[in-house]
Amino acid sequence: MSDEPVLRLQGITKRFGSLLANDGISLQLARGEVLALLGENGAGKSTLVSILFGHYVADAGTITVNGRALPPGQPHAALAAGIGMVHQHFTLAHNLSVLDNVMLGSESLWSPWSHRDAARRRLLQEASRFGLQVDPDARVGALSVGERQRVEILKALVRGARILILDEPTAVLTPQESASLFATLAQMVAQGLSIVFISHKLDEVLRVSHRIAVLRNGRLVADLPAAGADKALLAEAMVGRSVAPARRAATGPGAVVCTLRGATLQGGGARALLDALDLDVRAGEVVAIAGVSGNGQAALADLLCGEKALSAGTFTIAGRALRARARDFVEAGIARVPEDRHAVGVVGDLALWENAVLERHGGPEFSKAGWLRRGAAMDFARSLIERFDVRGTEGGGVHTTTRRLSGGNMQKLILGRALSAARRPPLIVANQPTWGLDIGAVAYVHQQLLDAAAAGSAVLVISEDLDEVFALADRIAVMHQGRLSAARPAADWTMSRIGLAMAGAEHAPA
Repeated sequence: MSDEPVLRLQGITKRFGSLLANDGISLQLARGEVLALLGENGAGKSTLVSILFGHYVADAGTITVNGRALPPGQPHAALAAGIGMVHQHFTLAHNLSVLDNVMLGSESLWSPWSHRDAARRRLLQEASRFGLQVDPDARVGALSVGERQRVEILKALVRGARILILDEPTAVLTPQESASLFATLAQMVAQGLSIVFISHKLDEVLRVSHRIAVLRNGRLVADLPAAGADKALLAEAMVGRSVAPARRAATGPGAVVCTLRGATLQGGGARALLDALDLDVRAGEVVAIAGVSGNGQAALADLLCGEKALSAGTFTIAGRALRARARDFVEAGIARVPEDRHAVGVVGDLALWENAVLERHGGPEFSKAGWLRRGAAMDFARSLIERFDVRGTEGGGVHTTTRRLSGGNMQKLILGRALSAARRPPLIVANQPTWGLDIGAVAYVHQQLLDAAAAGSAVLVISEDLDEVFALADRIAVMHQGRLSAARPAADWTMSRIGLAMAGAEHAPA
């Protein structure tokens, strides 16, 4: 690894109105170096990367690549300088081949012919060089998640990337696919490529990076070698205080609350969204559903919240079948934390206090003789802000328009609404409950879910984060292509075994 920087950011500052998103940030990246970029939700990571890639223009500061100034606000200039980016959510056309996706946007529409053969040779050359084996003629929609990520990386490499930005690269991968990615990264840096690695998984950060930069409230608060760092140090740097892990109370499971037998839900395609699921969730326990995104978890969450009806099989809550109507599930006290906070969790144009009571505004807590008790609703919203540390309400208080909150603070509001009902929820369905939250908020949310289980609620957690699954679950089941494995004690699973199950291996953990 050379000491000569290939990338230098000097005094990068960016404001959005009164918000100072980046405050004089200076960083550099050496050839053959992996720089991990950490920070809680809203710390300024996305803004900084967007400035680097030309999507935003900094109010102050400069960027140089290999000693040359990078023109601001020009994504094509960043690409020409050898900067490539692989987003957490892939930007591939599923109906096109691997080669078509790699070439997409790289040739002028007015070109009299295509350089397809040359592009194929370059693709195969880069694939062989870095151990990223793919079939150029395969349709992207038929590839596994790990294979699609290879295509994204190859797309950047074929276009000449020497500095690669990876945004949460393992968020949708099995443990085996993550290990394969780390081996690829090692080959890349050995051949002189430089990598900016953005992740919230501290074990991975310590494993793959040479140096770690931490942002907090828009400022660079730490820039240190990975060697000698530990998770506690990084967590404290990210949130400004020590973070205690969630603690589990010693309680045993109670009566069965939620029962699925042969639960089947047909979709528009040939394969069922849910294929003959069997599952029990008991009071006082946390059952976690793991799996790669897109294998039926969303359909299961919709079913358990009354938004979809079974095509076959049975589904009961405390022995009673409910109509597939969200209102009936709310009235039954079932609490939900939806995956899509923006489209499903809140109505962005409503005030925070209105969203706080959105699901229960007609109940006796907040309604009298058909009239909304606004004072009670606002008092409830204030208690949520305080108890769940919902930030971003300065100035507006409970009247703050909800869409002005960061994603993480929206999630805190939704979680608070779910867990603060007048009566204990018999079932809590938490779908990706800590997505987008900083490590301190994650620990808090985990503790709230564990406390709810200790108080007697049945808790079903759907998560793609295996660290979260193991931190919370009494029992774990894995979804793959609409099918659900048996829910077994967490101690029966290992990372390797759960990864194989996520990839569709038939054998169960011993």
